[in-house]
Amino acid sequence: MGGEDEYRSVVFDESFVRAARLQESSARERMTDHAPAVRRRPPLRRGLTRQALVLVMLILAAFGTAIYMGVRHPYGTDEAQQPVEPLRMTVIPLSPQGKVPGAADAEALYAHSPAAEYEVGAEGIPLPTVHSTAHFSDSQVVTALTTVKDYLVRSSLYPEVLDSSEVRPARALLDPGQLDQFDQSVDHPVADGRHAPTGWLVRFDPTRAELADPRIRVQGNLRATETDPATLEISADHTFVYALRPTGTPAGGAQVSLFTVRRELTFRFDRDDLRQHQTQLVVSYVQAGPLSCAEDAADHLRPLLAGQTAKAGGPAGTNPFATDGTTALCGTLATAAEPKV
Repeated sequence: MGGEDEYRSVVFDESFVRAARLQESSARERMTDHAPAVRRRPPLRRGLTRQALVLVMLILAAFGTAIYMGVRHPYGTDEAQQPVEPLRMTVIPLSPQGKVPGAADAEALYAHSPAAEYEVGAEGIPLPTVHSTAHFSDSQVVTALTTVKDYLVRSSLYPEVLDSSEVRPARALLDPGQLDQFDQSVDHPVADGRHAPTGWLVRFDPTRAELADPRIRVQGNLRATETDPATLEISADHTFVYALRPTGTPAGGAQVSLFTVRRELTFRFDRDDLRQHQTQLVVSYVQAGPLSCAEDAADHLRPLLAGQTAKAGGPAGTNPFATDGTTALCGTLATAAEPKV
């Protein structure tokens, strides 16, 4: 009994037992396997297991790849984003040779004009058959064409844009690199080939004319071309025909006349534009009439209405010594382009 008391102060906790290098075989093991009384235990594994180490390495590799792809342009140096080109625009008024034809009914005018077979509204802007290009897929080409159609609808057919009360529907589709030019055009319009709102939009002088029929007639086409591995270009050529009457005149209170705008536009897309469903409008060539060449068509289109004739005088003078200006242009509206009434 006295010998046992000597070891009462010794405590063997679990960690001590697990760390022991020798392990006593159980009675069953000694009876069945004739095992020795004790056996050496395998050394404890310290640190991470092999599976845990592999998992950690995979996480680190994925994290490193994400950082690398985030700082490197995903399309390589050949497709680095190019500076956005400013819009170059030309707006040509078309002056009538006599009085502007008119009628009490817009449908009668349309029926006796070259727009008789035109579609109404967005139906006149169909998408062409889509084919992939060398570096752009079918879906990317469709995205570009759809964005252009949306821009044409918003800038040529929206009533709030036509009456000059809004510009935001079209502005929202532009590449951010063109927004300053667009805003300057609207806030400080100048006929300099860069800052005429009528190069961006179709909008009428709200004090002069308003829509007599919301069913605007449209005809034209779209064409997609790859200009380089990083750029997709869409060419749009459409003619819009509007039925107008004097502002504030009740229906039937004045004759209706037709006004024609032909817009030849070139849109450009890089891959960021395609992802963001936005576009760069780089060329705008507009012919519109009947207008008076003596009036400025940069800020608003000021249509000549039924029974009116063009004012005497040509467009504003052009100074050939001014290198920062643009040539003033004006054309004559052919009688074949007017309704036969």
